[in-house]
Amino acid sequence: MAQQTKVLEKYSIVSEDVPAEVTIAESMEEYVNTYNVEQVKLYKATEVVLNYLKEKIISSVNVKISEILDPREVETVRKRFIAKAEELVAQEMGKGMSAAEKKVLVGKLAHELLGLGDVEVLLSDERLEEIVINSTRDPVWVYHKKWGWLKTNIKVSSEEQIQNYAAIIARKVGRQVTNLNPLLDAHLTTGDRVNAVLFPIATRGNCITIRKFAESPWTIVRMMTPEINTVTPDIAALIWLSVQYEMNMLISGGTGSGKTSFLNAILVFTPPNQRIVSIEDTRELYLPEYLNWTPLVTRQPNPEGKGEVSMLDLMVNSLRMRPDRIVLGEMRRQHEAEVLFEAMHTGHVVYATVHADDAILTKKRLISPPIALPEAMLEALHLIIVQYRQRRTGIRRVFEIAEVVPTMEGVGINKVYKWIPRDDEIKKIGEYVRLLDQLELYTGMTVQEINADLAEKKKALTYLRDKSIYDVQSVGKFVASYYRRKDDVMKAVEKKADPKKIFEIAEV
Repeated sequence: MAQQTKVLEKYSIVSEDVPAEVTIAESMEEYVNTYNVEQVKLYKATEVVLNYLKEKIISSVNVKISEILDPREVETVRKRFIAKAEELVAQEMGKGMSAAEKKVLVGKLAHELLGLGDVEVLLSDERLEEIVINSTRDPVWVYHKKWGWLKTNIKVSSEEQIQNYAAIIARKVGRQVTNLNPLLDAHLTTGDRVNAVLFPIATRGNCITIRKFAESPWTIVRMMTPEINTVTPDIAALIWLSVQYEMNMLISGGTGSGKTSFLNAILVFTPPNQRIVSIEDTRELYLPEYLNWTPLVTRQPNPEGKGEVSMLDLMVNSLRMRPDRIVLGEMRRQHEAEVLFEAMHTGHVVYATVHADDAILTKKRLISPPIALPEAMLEALHLIIVQYRQRRTGIRRVFEIAEVVPTMEGVGINKVYKWIPRDDEIKKIGEYVRLLDQLELYTGMTVQEINADLAEKKKALTYLRDKSIYDVQSVGKFVASYYRRKDDVMKAVEKKADPKKIFEIAEV
């Protein structure tokens, strides 16, 4: 029987001036779809010269140990290697090559000497979310935004090479990964997050997992587009109103459901005259430049067990920084939760993420070990937003929005919105119980005025979507303009004016 292969998608990518063709295919010989990368093919003679050039570059570029271990020197060392590679390629390959071909050779040398070899090409594919090296036994796997998990045609030749890749990544962040310290969790300056586990802790061989993050973070407007459809304009307007009037929120969901992305998206609604302090294990949040924002990250202890700065340390310290809003990357432990909810009770606005699959499970997670908060403390929390990712199709949706309602028996969960999988729609399934009361109490607005405000915000967000204003700086500037000169902004929205005119309003 003839082999049957169906091409699902083809596109081109470029990494360090090295072009490559990607083909995603469905084959009867494989149990999963495949991701095939075809790079520029080099002649045997060129490969021999390339290996010679690698040796010559290594011997001619003097790098001090202090430079290798200092993450601040990484870019300086890189520039020296690239400069030497360009010089040697020009000398050795000379007149027989075009400028473009020379750039390809320099790029290949950069991949081999400074990066992760053929894996560097995968890092340049913006359609990928995850890159996984399980061991030399398996090919590299990737998680594609459209096609999910795919098996690539790239393999790493040796376990020593995988360990070397882990060491290269560790050096970029001033860390080491060795047999004595076989675990690495690092956040690169590019925003990508890397986890490495060495053999024998990873029993099949050395393992590296790279979670790629978009250079431009997701905004609530991008999530409203029909092709993404994570959230509806009605829900986005509700969240904007809740952020503006200082409601405490938890974003819950499973791994990879988009909790942090959604948290980042809603923080853009923060009024510019308030101070934000964010606390994370690894830096993932990225907010508009105009906001009064201080990002803090934890630090692991050194090999002697000294110098640790924990999330709890940062949370306690943040309360002395006069924050209006405190953002916790992920709530995991009891002490962190206690300090966070104490901050809510003392008048700070708090946002955090937590692992739980729906609103009721979120409550159970908070009052059960290892967090184990007294149920009465949950009264300070206003909203729970649940994110969901369907692994089969890769879609992400706001799964539930629920109020936390104090009762005589403790706290109840009132679900207002819920995603209906059969229809792929987020539908309103209940009425507000607490939110309207809180807004009436603290803002003086009537129910009619609150609904009018929601309608206005929905109209503004729909305008941004229709005008394709997606990037975080532009959306943030629009929100800042709205807070500063709301009437003028809404008049421009009504007229569907050029967005540039709205951005100029705040500067008048």
